[in-house]
Amino acid sequence: MNKNDTEFLYDKGLLVVLSGPSGVGKGTVCAALRQIMPELIYSVSATTRAMRQGEQEGVNYFFKTKEEFKRMIENDQLLEWAEYVGNYYGTPRDFVDQQLDEGKDVILEIEVQGALQVKEKFPQGIFIFLAPPDLAELRSRIVGRGTETEETINSRMSVAKEEIELMDKYNYVVVNDEVEKACHRIQAIVLAEHLKKDRQIAKYRKWLKEV
Repeated sequence: MNKNDTEFLYDKGLLVVLSGPSGVGKGTVCAALRQIMPELIYSVSATTRAMRQGEQEGVNYFFKTKEEFKRMIENDQLLEWAEYVGNYYGTPRDFVDQQLDEGKDVILEIEVQGALQVKEKFPQGIFIFLAPPDLAELRSRIVGRGTETEETINSRMSVAKEEIELMDKYNYVVVNDEVEKACHRIQAIVLAEHLKKDRQIAKYRKWLKEV
């Protein structure tokens, strides 16, 4: 990493990508994390899946028709996108870029396919795989939603097994056994990333220039 790359890291916020299999509790952990780390900017994803009870437009997701979503793909308005169990998910690009340029940390809560796309475009991001304690617990959580058919549950479990195989593509693995513990583990990761030598040395180089 050369000096210019280091300065780039100092000037930009951290892009934290949290992903894992369906049912692992990404949304729950992310919501709790924002309570203890209010400085984190949450990037709302776009999706074509139906709105669930209690969800709000522009808060949980931007809900789009498949035609609207495809236009966003064609116009390169998404940082990443993926098709998952018959629906599309994606991250609007402009909002994320603006926050990072202002030095703010952004957290993306996205599916595994999308996370790997982001890694190709933004390898300096912090990629965290949220894992279940075991597969039996993962299935129990999906069933507990009460929103899925048996066929969909089996499909999600099949995909989950494939996604867990991709764990080695991530920088960190956090087991979601208890939400509070998972949040504190992620908080520690973010703090450690901010304290990395490459980010700190740029700050001191800037100060030395000003002396």
